[in-house]
Amino acid sequence: MKLVKQILASKTPYLNIVDADAKVFEALVVMKRENLSYAIVLERGSYVGIISEKDYAHKVALLGRSSDATKVRDIMVSDYPIINNEDSSNRCLIFMNTFSTRYLPVFNESEFKGVITMHDILREVGSEKDQERILSHLGQE
Repeated sequence: MKLVKQILASKTPYLNIVDADAKVFEALVVMKRENLSYAIVLERGSYVGIISEKDYAHKVALLGRSSDATKVRDIMVSDYPIINNEDSSNRCLIFMNTFSTRYLPVFNESEFKGVITMHDILREVGSEKDQERILSHLGQE
């Protein structure tokens, strides 16, 4: 089981950043460009939330709002549970399950470090299972 800081270290630097006052359309462009389902929302350089494709679908598209007229701050989620660098991937999974979320912002003290996603955790679990199978197979030879 890896720590959050180890998972973050294995990820590429995040470029999926939008300003809270940006239009939702701009956030969608960033998500598409980075091939991710979310964008990190900053205000004056500080983390304030996350906007996801689900936020767009539920709070813009399904309500007939315009992505060119709606601001990111109006649909972003700012109350995700927060984890820190020393939390385990297992703790992340528990938080994601308990709070029904796919994203967890990571902070070290008050400094934003990145986002752990459900995909990150699934990759980690898959990697651990692969390692167990390989070790088990090697032990049988």
